[in-house]
Amino acid sequence: MHNDWIQPEWPAEWALANQVGAVMTTRKGGVSVHPFDAMNVGIRVHDDGTAVATNRAELARAIGTTPVFLRQVHGTGVVQLTARHAQKTPLNDDFLEGDAAFTTEPGVACVIQVADCLPVLVASADGRVVGAAHGGWRGLAGGVLGNLVSAMQEASGVSAQSLGAWLGPCIGPEAFEVGQDVLDAMVQRSPGHAAHFRESPRADGSLRWRADLPAIARDELRAAGVTRVGGGTWCTHRDPLRFYSFRRDQETGRHAAAIWRRESGPAEGPQRSPG
Repeated sequence: MHNDWIQPEWPAEWALANQVGAVMTTRKGGVSVHPFDAMNVGIRVHDDGTAVATNRAELARAIGTTPVFLRQVHGTGVVQLTARHAQKTPLNDDFLEGDAAFTTEPGVACVIQVADCLPVLVASADGRVVGAAHGGWRGLAGGVLGNLVSAMQEASGVSAQSLGAWLGPCIGPEAFEVGQDVLDAMVQRSPGHAAHFRESPRADGSLRWRADLPAIARDELRAAGVTRVGGGTWCTHRDPLRFYSFRRDQETGRHAAAIWRRESGPAEGPQRSPG
């Protein structure tokens, strides 16, 4: 794998290296040209389709399994993936609509595309079930993380307490300026989310807020019973050399956050996350 890609760390006592693989791509390693340079996996961003297919094939080669992409709609739907989904083509995110996916089977990787929204990867302590969610503000306000946790529990029989989550790079609280609609939606979801908004008035006197997506996600996971949570330390907006950011650039690529059950031993891994 490209040495700039990020590999989540799970609690040391879980020893998941032989059972679960996970990775978050950066801009490095692909063939797309500006403004999608270079590892863009998104097919709805006006990038060249051949380049996107090449990048997705590189992701599949690097992780050693088939990545399955969703048609993400900023919603709360959860899809259960099985090995049959691995039979689809590399540009295969038209047939499955949802903003979270999980699997109990090897041979297929749950993939979330992001370029400021928060990717959340989830695994059980025994590696029996893995999942991924697209944590934009609409999905978080709608309960996508709770939906994913419930679906994983129901399908595998694991408890929420046996699940751990990793929060990938997203737009950070210093850059994510939002309006009243976002604050209202989050507070309606949970009054405690108000603590993760900081007033940010504009020069004309209009009031805006800076929102902390990782903090909101941690609250959502905690409410769903998941207390082991790592990551959430990168800001996509502040690092243009490494990360795509829709808020910063508008026309840009998409990263892939992927998680899968291994069929055998661990493969070569990229750099490990510091948190």
